Amino acid sequence: MEPPKPEEITHPPMDQLQGFEYCIDSNPSWGEAIALGFQHYILALGTAVMIPSFLVPLMGGSDNDKVRVVQTLLFVGGINTFLQTLFGTRLPTVIGGSHAFLVPIVSIIHDPSLRAIGDHHQRFLQTMRAIQGALIVASSIQIILGYSQLWGICSRFFSPLGMVPVISLVGFGLFDRGFPLVGRCTEIGVPMLILFVAFSQYLKNFRAKDLPILERFALVISITVIWAYAHLLTASGAYKHRPLLTQVHCRTDRANLISSAPWIKIPYPLQWGAPTFDAGHAFGMMAAVLVSLIESTGAYKAASRLASATPPPAHVLSRGIGWQGIGILLDGLFGTGTGSTVSVENIGLLGSTRVGSRRVIQISAGFMIFFSILGKFGALFASIPFTIFAAIYCVLFGLVASVGLSFLQFTNMNSMRNLFITGVAFFLGLSVPEYFREYTASALHGPAHTKAGWFNDFINTIFFSSPTVALIVAVFLDNTLDYKDIAKDRGMPWWARFRTFKGDSRNEEFYTLPFNLNRFFPPS
Repeated sequence: MEPPKPEEITHPPMDQLQGFEYCIDSNPSWGEAIALGFQHYILALGTAVMIPSFLVPLMGGSDNDKVRVVQTLLFVGGINTFLQTLFGTRLPTVIGGSHAFLVPIVSIIHDPSLRAIGDHHQRFLQTMRAIQGALIVASSIQIILGYSQLWGICSRFFSPLGMVPVISLVGFGLFDRGFPLVGRCTEIGVPMLILFVAFSQYLKNFRAKDLPILERFALVISITVIWAYAHLLTASGAYKHRPLLTQVHCRTDRANLISSAPWIKIPYPLQWGAPTFDAGHAFGMMAAVLVSLIESTGAYKAASRLASATPPPAHVLSRGIGWQGIGILLDGLFGTGTGSTVSVENIGLLGSTRVGSRRVIQISAGFMIFFSILGKFGALFASIPFTIFAAIYCVLFGLVASVGLSFLQFTNMNSMRNLFITGVAFFLGLSVPEYFREYTASALHGPAHTKAGWFNDFINTIFFSSPTVALIVAVFLDNTLDYKDIAKDRGMPWWARFRTFKGDSRNEEFYTLPFNLNRFFPPS
């Protein structure tokens, strides 16, 4: 038998993912685009409801306060998504609430001066104002790093090899929001996981009017089926004698969102009162802003691949980070209760539907704004049990993680150096945050526990983030370990073309600003 030819056992590296029906600047029909935009809106509800549901009770807020925070988070998320897709990176990315801000926010909530307030509603208002002040000050980090192009300069130290662990851990690092949450109500979560995989993968070739309807709308169809099934279980009394925690995770009538939501309410700046400023709070929040910046950098790289675009040049990446800083400033002004970052699950949905269109995401931003104003209707969709979202995350987070792994095709993985860097960065990126989580769960405070609260918040926030730990390890090792004369092994010949806007002719097609604004802001 003849040995196989090289082309029979290897696959040539590809700048852009193939098989997408619509890439970043091609658009489906208006009807299909609106349906897909609604699907992205439904997916964004998971985080928009989960974060306030956790934080608002700790702050002393009522169900009414929780609904208003959810509405505000969706409203500002819609504005930020529209700004990012229009003037930022222009990638099809949804901007939503970030879990990276939870460590400094919980620290603010437990501030003795705020805990001493007896009236629950006043404590909620004062805590929200303190969070707002910290977000407003901390947003300057991303605004400065972005618009000064400093982050673009830093990105010159990144290589495909160094970015693989960062992008992958943007997805893998969220493993605790996947099956551990599905397991809280397996009778809903497991069927949802099976149905979503079946529709989006095994039945993806089913077509109606030449449209792969099950692949394209697997998320909204499977959510509708399982939500109806969950409601049937609730109405039939299946959970009547179950433990309270099981009822909270499984029942469809325990969110208390619909009854508490107003019919119409428009969020506005400073709706909770004037923000208060504290240097310690702001410094801790700056760490979360840095984490958000790093996680978003990995997410933008993944989004570019799942939109069938080229990697964003340094200038475009910095521009996006600058606008993201503006978004965190808006979070502080409106009082969303947390900062914002790129929604990882919505990036995964680009790959699941094979539609990377920018217009679809802009339509989803419209839905976010519209339903945040019409409170009752928005609350109806927001009352979907979170277990259903967790089942979807199992698929979509994994899809984003695999996009990070795809960057290995541009590197030499027969090099022991590259194997060492990749393996160590992956392992520490998962292991270090897990240590911080376990320590915090048992000791009720992070491993950094000194008398300087701002220092504790800074260290604990940084090392709670898997992509941040991976970036520190991978970029340091990649730029210090046998780095001479191995540019090809690191993937730099391919990567170098996308460092500058004019390095590749396709960049103009994907990343040029609208309304001929490049005349005033010429790319570098």
